[in-house]
Amino acid sequence: MTAYFLRRFLLIIPTFIGITMLVFVVTRFVPGGPIERMITQAQMMQGDRGGMSDGVSGAALSEDQIEDMKKYYGFDKPPLEAYVIWLWKVLHLDLGVSSRYNEPVWNIIKERFPVSIFYGLTTMIIAYLVSVPLGIIKAIKHSTLFDNITSGMVFLGFAIPNYVLGIGLIVLFASQWEVFPLGQFRSDDWEDLTTWGKIVDQVYHAVLPITSYLAGTFAVTTLLTKNSLMDNLAADYVRTAIAKGLPFKKAIFGHALRNSLIPLATSFGNNISVLLAGSFLVETVFNIDGFGLLGFESVVERDYPVVMGILVLSSLLFLIGNILSDICVALVDPRVQFE
Repeated sequence: MTAYFLRRFLLIIPTFIGITMLVFVVTRFVPGGPIERMITQAQMMQGDRGGMSDGVSGAALSEDQIEDMKKYYGFDKPPLEAYVIWLWKVLHLDLGVSSRYNEPVWNIIKERFPVSIFYGLTTMIIAYLVSVPLGIIKAIKHSTLFDNITSGMVFLGFAIPNYVLGIGLIVLFASQWEVFPLGQFRSDDWEDLTTWGKIVDQVYHAVLPITSYLAGTFAVTTLLTKNSLMDNLAADYVRTAIAKGLPFKKAIFGHALRNSLIPLATSFGNNISVLLAGSFLVETVFNIDGFGLLGFESVVERDYPVVMGILVLSSLLFLIGNILSDICVALVDPRVQFE
């Protein structure tokens, strides 16, 4: 098993290179990059001042200035050569400088990453603490009134996209009824509050976003637990154990439940990578200055250094999450040897 996981860790290297190289090369050919945006802004400023452009093709910047910008952002080199230079900097923990904020990319990401970690971990903990017991109860009480009502609620939550649910929650609970705030991570005077006041304020701002986060994850985890447990309860080894006199409760928690957790263990690592990376649309809807909102704004503003920096962390989280899923499966299912 050690050799298997060692190979999996080594496979992170070519996979990471393939992902980042593909996106890096695509950013070189997408129109509206940082240089084009700066030229447009310079033309607009020149037009507002009523001046005439001094560059070629009506540009407000000279050719020398444009060439300097290309050298600064690495657009003066072929895509593969520029990628090798960028990758070498990444290996030295240098993600570049943001073309929008003019700050190191790592400092920008570091400031916003804890926000997404808070929402991601909170959502994952609540989802597993509620979904797994609910899935077990639904499997035991299959086709009862309780199962039918909860299934309708679960399917409704799964059918509604989390950002649409977020908009609906804002309209009802924040705008119309004014029960919760419209958005943001915490209040502006958070630093002046007492310890208990900070906790209350954080929870007060987190209720609606976490509800939006939970919609899809809650439904998938609940139904996965229920269906997997029902399959194991119908298996021969459980029916034989019950026929020999084993109490039904012990048959569930002593035999069927552990095997039912295998599908959950398979998706555990992927959930970590997705939740920690944040949600672009949920953070945009609630104006939460986190990892997701930063990625969304960077794509819109063509801030390629930040886009690539986010891609580095997201891809590493996803690849490591897959390995964590394998480890969880090995812990839950003793039959797995990974030879």
